[in-house]
Amino acid sequence: MEATLAFPLLVALIGIALLFDFLNGLHDAANSIATIVSTRVLRPQYAVMWAAFFNFIAFLFFGLHVAETIGRGIIDPAIVTPAVIFSALVGAIVWNVVTWLFGIPSSSSHALIGGLVGAGLARSGGDAIVLWGVAKTVGAIFLSPAIGFFLALMLVLIVAWLCVRRTPFAVDKSFRGLQFISASLYSLGHGGNDAQKTMGIIAVLLFSQGYLGSEFHVPFWVVITCQAAIALGTLFGGWRIVHTMGSKITRLNPMQGFCAETGGAITLFGATWLGIPVSTTHTITGAIIGVGAARRVSAVRWGIASNIVVAWFVTLPAAALVSALTFWVVGVIGGH
Repeated sequence: MEATLAFPLLVALIGIALLFDFLNGLHDAANSIATIVSTRVLRPQYAVMWAAFFNFIAFLFFGLHVAETIGRGIIDPAIVTPAVIFSALVGAIVWNVVTWLFGIPSSSSHALIGGLVGAGLARSGGDAIVLWGVAKTVGAIFLSPAIGFFLALMLVLIVAWLCVRRTPFAVDKSFRGLQFISASLYSLGHGGNDAQKTMGIIAVLLFSQGYLGSEFHVPFWVVITCQAAIALGTLFGGWRIVHTMGSKITRLNPMQGFCAETGGAITLFGATWLGIPVSTTHTITGAIIGVGAARRVSAVRWGIASNIVVAWFVTLPAAALVSALTFWVVGVIGGH
């Protein structure tokens, strides 16, 4: 397809990609603000503004390694067509909306990756898949919550030891202030990792249609637009999921909220610098469970946690299935 002929469709597909980015912010707002809201450090309306600001400026602190992984490391860019991108986005958006409606903190990231895999398989079979990129991402499904859990657990134990001679009131007062820092860091990590996934989708679409020349790269206007879309989505919040993340899994105080956010932020920073598209939802869930388990094992509502884990495993294949079906329907309608 010639680039000039594809332009109207290209604009529409970029709009759909930005809609996914907006829904990502809406769906994953809880990841950044659940702890700071549940500990009553910030009211929800101020918390979303705080998180949205740091979501937006995240591009100032990170490279574009995750965008490159999404653009070139999940499916072969050579097989990318507008139908593949459309189907991948539909698969991700449908799963995001379903889990948002039911208040399930599933992964927008893995919904998008599942969508890409499903569309790629429907288009070209197994040859379309970049096995190393998919393996790296699937590995992160297990590693990111485990690392978040471990770091948050260690932080709680260290902080508890350092504060052993202080009164609970003094500790609470100190960490109410420190939670502003930890929430900011987590929002930076969220914006840095998640917005880049949509950047990669738009960039590979532009590349496949000949708009980027001979070398794959992410134009600056794509970076700014995607950061703005995810920040806007965060402003609208995701209150059903905030409730699950902030109070249903375990009850948190400001010190525990600080440890969960900091452990999660360290995990996201490392993954983003390594170019690994991890789930911010998985990461903060693991961290919250870690701080709850540090108090006592029974403090974690393991039934709720297990339901979330089930959603993690279902997300990628569910989004892939919706994406593959969408690609088939598009082919039938298009007559090929």
